[in-house]
Amino acid sequence: MSEITAAMVKELREKTGAGMMDCKKALAETNGDMEAAIDWLRAKGIAKADKKSGRTAAEGLVGIASAGTSAVVVEVNSETDFVARNDAFQDLVRGVASVALSTDGTVDAISAASYPATGKPVADTIKDAIATIGENMTLRRAAKLAVEDGVVATYVHNAAADGLGKLGVLVALKSTGNKEALNAIGRQVAMHVAATNPLAVRAEEVDAAVAERERNVFIEQSRASGKPDAIIEKMVEGRMRKFFEEVALLSQAFVINPDLTVAAALKEAEKEIGAPVEITGIVRLLLGEGVEKEETDFAAEVAAAVKH
Repeated sequence: MSEITAAMVKELREKTGAGMMDCKKALAETNGDMEAAIDWLRAKGIAKADKKSGRTAAEGLVGIASAGTSAVVVEVNSETDFVARNDAFQDLVRGVASVALSTDGTVDAISAASYPATGKPVADTIKDAIATIGENMTLRRAAKLAVEDGVVATYVHNAAADGLGKLGVLVALKSTGNKEALNAIGRQVAMHVAATNPLAVRAEEVDAAVAERERNVFIEQSRASGKPDAIIEKMVEGRMRKFFEEVALLSQAFVINPDLTVAAALKEAEKEIGAPVEITGIVRLLLGEGVEKEETDFAAEVAAAVKH
């Protein structure tokens, strides 16, 4: 067997875009024959998958799975909405969400976990799906919430199928009371979170850097009024109180009944639940949030496709 050098691995990587370990394996399997190694990678779908990995994946689906007193939400991106409607892709997202339940909910842990249907890590299963479906895909974000006693309520907005959609929300509620009633109010709060996108559950939990940025903006705005510093300080404090009311979940007007705050609605629900309720965490994942989509010239895109 011929020696596989680092230079050979580098050359194969440049020609195929495949990963270093895949290139090394391909050369080993083909006794160092470069062309045969390229064909080996293509046959395995690896070269195709890795060549697509640079393309922007901002579509896809958010998937939710729950079991017992924990739930997870995952965001798996694809390049087009068309693929998001593909049954194979939907099954993949469901499968990833299901696997995520057995992890700590981080992307790294989920990627390394075994995917039952393939026996491979989730990361490799997604890579195989890229080669099969023909679009770049990525497990972009994930989160898990759990409570010792209570429920983690879930809500999927714009559901494409059961547990799949464009926006997923988890709300962890701690309570020793009736779980069915607890889940009912939890789902309503999750719908509220979907609609209002609060920054935190409580005012004191709002990110200090975000609050400081708002305070500085208010100070500059107030100074423009030309009022004395003592008055400006009071104006800023008033605006900050309003800011916290608007961005902290518990102080927001409840979308289901705007006459109540979310905190007051929970207090009302405690009568039916039969015990105090505490929201211990919220997660809201909106598909493609923060991803810069590539702006493409449609005519140029069609011309490029024709060339291929």
